[in-house]
Amino acid sequence: DLRILYSPLEAVNIARDNPDREVVFFAVGFETTAPANALSVLHAEQAGISNYSILVSHVLVPPAMEAILDDEFCNINAFLGAGHVAAVMGYEDYHGLAEKYKIPIVVTGFEPLDLVQGILMAVKQLESGTHIVENQYARAVKAEGNLKARAIINAVFEVGDREWRGIGKILNSGYVIRKSYERFDAEKKYGIDHMQVAEDPSCIAGLVLKGIKKPKDCPEFGKRCTPESPLGAPMVSSEGACAAYYHFTE
Repeated sequence: DLRILYSPLEAVNIARDNPDREVVFFAVGFETTAPANALSVLHAEQAGISNYSILVSHVLVPPAMEAILDDEFCNINAFLGAGHVAAVMGYEDYHGLAEKYKIPIVVTGFEPLDLVQGILMAVKQLESGTHIVENQYARAVKAEGNLKARAIINAVFEVGDREWRGIGKILNSGYVIRKSYERFDAEKKYGIDHMQVAEDPSCIAGLVLKGIKKPKDCPEFGKRCTPESPLGAPMVSSEGACAAYYHFTE
């Protein structure tokens, strides 16, 4: 019985209404989706629901950025920080990266004008030789982020290692459930030791994520790899580089 839900709280309700069945919610995504998934655990605890658990696969942006910048073949000049992530987490963690790697970071929204302005701000930094964190998306992002959402995340999750498709294992780059809530951890509940998806050897997603290759450099782009049948993470969602190339280039 596999269902697509709008909210993890729906999964909690399903578990409540079906006490004789085990319900596992796949908690996936960047920091943006973590508050709702953490909140579902808190709701389940408060309601005394014991047949609900979450399978966590949350990943964190700053550690991934650092791993990419540490790659000897890294070819990135500047970063546009994802506005939806910064709306939750803020951008204070980016200052250390900008200073350490001498690279501009501009927190940017997703509308066309946001992107154009974000690129302009990054280019101006490159031209002037500066490397600071700027916030183009000020209408939605504060330096400290959403403190209530962050408190909910920190109540349920702690930082742990995570496997990234196309990159590999990055230390302290994801969330895991705290011991105090491990009864809601599907990995612990069902004895899952390690989850790893075999990579397609022809997929160059890791090189695209690192800025070393462009999507059209992939021999499978638009052939075996499409948004309907993706081989790698950058083709999965509309935010991915490969999906953007697929939809908006001729």
